[in-house]
Amino acid sequence: MRNLDLFFFPKSVAVVGASRKPGKVGYELLKNLLKFYKGRVFPVNPSADFILGLRVFRSLGDVPEPVDLVVVVVPAKAVPEVMEEAGKKGIKAAIVISGGFKEVGEEGGKLEKELVSIAKKYGIRFLGPNCQGINNPHKGLCASWPKITKKGPLAIISQSGTVAATFEIWAEKEGVGISKMAALGNKADINEIDLLNYLGSDPDTKAVAMYIEAVSDGRKFMDVATEVTSRKPVVVLKSGRTEAGAKAVASHTGSLAGSYKLYLAAFRKAGIIPVDSIEELYDVTKGLAFLPKPKGNRVQIVTSSGGSGIISTDYVEGLGLRMAEMSDGTKQSLKGELPTYCIIKNPLDLTGDADAERYDVALKELFKDNGIDIVITIFGDPIPRAAEVISKWFNRGKVIIPVYLGGGDVEEIEKRKMHASGIPVYPTPERAVKVVKALWDYTQYLLRTTKN
Repeated sequence: MRNLDLFFFPKSVAVVGASRKPGKVGYELLKNLLKFYKGRVFPVNPSADFILGLRVFRSLGDVPEPVDLVVVVVPAKAVPEVMEEAGKKGIKAAIVISGGFKEVGEEGGKLEKELVSIAKKYGIRFLGPNCQGINNPHKGLCASWPKITKKGPLAIISQSGTVAATFEIWAEKEGVGISKMAALGNKADINEIDLLNYLGSDPDTKAVAMYIEAVSDGRKFMDVATEVTSRKPVVVLKSGRTEAGAKAVASHTGSLAGSYKLYLAAFRKAGIIPVDSIEELYDVTKGLAFLPKPKGNRVQIVTSSGGSGIISTDYVEGLGLRMAEMSDGTKQSLKGELPTYCIIKNPLDLTGDADAERYDVALKELFKDNGIDIVITIFGDPIPRAAEVISKWFNRGKVIIPVYLGGGDVEEIEKRKMHASGIPVYPTPERAVKVVKALWDYTQYLLRTTKN
């Protein structure tokens, strides 16, 4: 645990295998590091003198200053020698980007065992091999690719670099941002348990997303996850659920997938929220990081799109949530303040000519109703000032989740405003309702554990 700070908060980084060729991992990773990182960076390459304006060293031993973290991007057969050099120099943290280890078969497995043996001899903690590195925008450190710089509260731990990158790109595009990213690869040393334990105490992280193919130690994972979920939500996408998927896991990172039914039962016992897709992993993690806990599962839908309201209703009931019943007083107040052609039911249909003011009037009355816990607010078509209205009612005693679709350029502007204010907004009602379900499940878990 104490050495994991060296991965996310190093004072200096060496890149062994730094390249002069744009497009090569050793070049792109070095370029990403140099963009915002304020620490010392040392490129290592025996065949170059300068890369991106920096003096290049022939070996780690030639670097004249202490190195906190070494990133290794050389062919697999050369990695043990680099790790030996790192140990002799006193380096205690390494990221092995290089592939060609146990994921490729028996010979690669032997090479990986040699790597582990050298690391243990010198007390080096390492991430990988066969991984996509780490990112900490709060430190300006991107020892990975693509370059992601937006700071935020979402952390992602992933056995797939591409899954992690996709998650980061979505968070950056929406202005949500991430706190930490770690791509595990073959997890020959540092694994999902180490990182979950670390992020559980990370003040910059409000919710943890995980893509895992297998768990290294089931009992220890459960213990750590149970402790972390008492403080912050953990959302997991587990692959390798089918026989064919389990075989694909073995060829990807050399892991054994195990029974998905057993994983699912363990996740629920530990308070982990399981999801079924990369999209849902992002949606749910985003929602749980920002939304308050609901007092109940009674959902009121407010919409200007009748069809979207019906879709939402199907999903609410299909996922075991409850459609709220407006009180007679709420109905009378709404009838007195809204146009006569609005449909005062659940869904509350404000009709296609609704503007922000009409939503504001509706929310004012709905938020007085003690029979409503959660409000899904669907903006269909261009509705300027939607963000202003949602911001007014966010964190006012009920959970409010905005959905914005069909609004073109206005939609994108309003979505950016909401995300900038820490309000998660979703592009379809289905995705929003799934977040509501996850939020309610996590809230119930916390209530049960508090009572016990």
